[in-house]
Amino acid sequence: MTGVPRDVLGAPHPVLSASAEPVDPTDPFVVSAAADLLATLREAGMLTGLAAPQVGLSWRLIAFDAGRHPRSRSSAGALALVNPRLAEASHWRVGREGCLSVRGLFAEVPRAAQITVCGQLPGSGELVTIEADAFEARCIQHQLDHLDGVLFLDRVSGARALHHRSHSCYA
Repeated sequence: MTGVPRDVLGAPHPVLSASAEPVDPTDPFVVSAAADLLATLREAGMLTGLAAPQVGLSWRLIAFDAGRHPRSRSSAGALALVNPRLAEASHWRVGREGCLSVRGLFAEVPRAAQITVCGQLPGSGELVTIEADAFEARCIQHQLDHLDGVLFLDRVSGARALHHRSHSCYA
């Protein structure tokens, strides 16, 4: 199914600060929304991940393609996950992040450098486990935070970590 790119909401939209609800991965609306998230990623240049709340859907659905970013070592390609959850996290590092829902701000954010995520594939509902590291792990954790109503700025300790930039490189 081919998706349609959607507009991305900006903070402080209320859906961005709410916990998203689990959804049925076989529901045609969820499958369509997953395709839309992937289409939005393709159209948005350096955007590497997107969560359903960012397009106004309070659903536990994310899409990512960390391989599009120059800092990535991943070549896995684009993927959407329904009802994802972080199963394991280790090797914490601080790294620079931004967000399309918080344009123009970047910050140093602590994240696990190695993770294991479980979720379901849209359409089939097949359970999958993904092991990710480095930039891909950071990208996925950023999207998982959106599902819990957490913006990357919520993870920043102190104003010194914030940076204003005009370029468009988002996690």
